[in-house]
Amino acid sequence: MPRFGTSLPGVQQIPARAQAWERDVGGPHILEAARAAERAGFDWVSCSDHVAVPVSRAAAMGAAWFDAGSTLAFVAGATTHIRLLSHVLVLPYRHPLVVAKQYGTLDRLSGGRVILGVGSGHLKPEFTVLGADFARRGALTDEYLAAIAAAWTEEVASFAGETLTFRDVIVAPRPAQRPRPPIWVGGNSRAAVRRAARLADGWVPWQLEPEACTAAVADARRLRAEAGRPEAFEVVAPLAVPADATVDALVAAAARWRGAGATAFHAGMAARGLAELLARLEWFGREVIPRVA
Repeated sequence: MPRFGTSLPGVQQIPARAQAWERDVGGPHILEAARAAERAGFDWVSCSDHVAVPVSRAAAMGAAWFDAGSTLAFVAGATTHIRLLSHVLVLPYRHPLVVAKQYGTLDRLSGGRVILGVGSGHLKPEFTVLGADFARRGALTDEYLAAIAAAWTEEVASFAGETLTFRDVIVAPRPAQRPRPPIWVGGNSRAAVRRAARLADGWVPWQLEPEACTAAVADARRLRAEAGRPEAFEVVAPLAVPADATVDALVAAAARWRGAGATAFHAGMAARGLAELLARLEWFGREVIPRVA
């Protein structure tokens, strides 16, 4: 049965997609939406990541990007079972042991609800401001993923790579999930697909049509087989839910994605206000999720 998640309202305010009401979103609104998603049967809620948006890019991508770790921790304390996805954390911005500590702690405190979604990033001016290495972001992401896995799975962790080395360190508290929380990799490049297949547990394509992903999904599953990784691999498809969406149209869109290999869906819910968003989450859980299942 496919799983469904959705984004929290207002936590990323991209001008082309954000609604006017989202500018005033605060803690109570986010909690209402998270609880509504939980009641409706969604598996996760998400928050994305940008640290310092350059003024030159603010008109296109917006300036308001809530911190994923803080926001998801806030939601965790007011919900009981919905999972908490960073969608996606720009991994090269942070030391991997800091990420392992923050999200491992969140997993422990939430009773094992973290999904660590990561990407290698694309915004060169932001890398520059943060002192991160844009040219080597792919290699850094690969090594950081392996380092996080070591910190989460080994009681006394060591790691030796080309860009990062540590030995005999303890990162505690340990996550509640064993052997570690799931990791999903976002991005459309061949490198992102390889990264997801070899080092993670799922792939999150972005703004692609299903037919464009079929070959990539097949490649990912082949790479996992070659690496001796038979465990389940999530392909998390984007599912746009416009204001005029019908159940039949959404079921048909989901079927196209399932034909391309999708195993889960991230629903982008359009709404003209919080009340409408809450109602649409309830409607989606009642009418759409059972039909897709």
